[in-house]
Amino acid sequence: MRDNRCTHCAGCHIGRRPCLASATVGSRAWLLIEHPGPWGEDVDTMTLPPPIAEAVARARRHGVRPQLIRAPRRRRATPPLRVYAGFSGPGGDVWLEGRELEDPEELADLDLAAVGAGHAPGFGVPVAGPVFLVCTHGRHNACCARVGAPLARFLHERFGEVWETTHVGGDRYAANLVCLPHGLFYGDLDERRALVAAEEYRRGRVVLEGFRGRGGQPESSQAAEHFVRARTGVLGVGDVTVESMAGDVAVVRARTARYRLRVEQRPMSACGPGCGEDVRTYVERDLTLLNATALV
Repeated sequence: MRDNRCTHCAGCHIGRRPCLASATVGSRAWLLIEHPGPWGEDVDTMTLPPPIAEAVARARRHGVRPQLIRAPRRRRATPPLRVYAGFSGPGGDVWLEGRELEDPEELADLDLAAVGAGHAPGFGVPVAGPVFLVCTHGRHNACCARVGAPLARFLHERFGEVWETTHVGGDRYAANLVCLPHGLFYGDLDERRALVAAEEYRRGRVVLEGFRGRGGQPESSQAAEHFVRARTGVLGVGDVTVESMAGDVAVVRARTARYRLRVEQRPMSACGPGCGEDVRTYVERDLTLLNATALV
């Protein structure tokens, strides 16, 4: 049997190494479908009810990331099943719709081409509050279930829309949290760090501790955003924007100030005995304020 633990070293899942700029690059448009399980190893190949399998395949064709979700603790009987469609685009182009389906066949009416293009399809109603996803996909990686499932239960007791979900990327950083609709990824979370990240997101703020980045952006852009936030203390979710990225040089706006900086990728030191992973991270170089009169 395949060993699906993400590493075999002592430094995993305890916040010992940086996880910045590691959010999944291909996660900008979203399709979340409630399916209590059991979950196979991979969403694209597991045995699913035909309407759900077809929706997953259509989502992939249109550049939409499909995620299966389920309620923490006691599994809900389905149908009805909860479905979300959303987009975590740059700037203010962010939205999330939700709907309960009495019949999975209704998924055929969802315009996933529109979702992939960033347009709300009107399939459900706008979701006012955040939706939190915690990866608990044990068949994909045992560590995600081991540390993710307890965290999902913990957050579920404190917030409304918290779901267990299938693989989100970055198993080595479990427990992983995704905050929608903005697609913010957090990793290496314990209860304290997760609670702070979720509470601050509800207030419209980013927490840099455990912040992996914003999904759907290149890793170098994620790094540039992270470093500007760290230097300026500007933590509003929509207050920092990467305006351009040319090679390793970024121009980043933080409120009214604009910065130029270079980000450099470099190997990360092993996180503990027995770690054989080739993991890389980013460092900041040459950060310069472009408009000296701006106030941040």
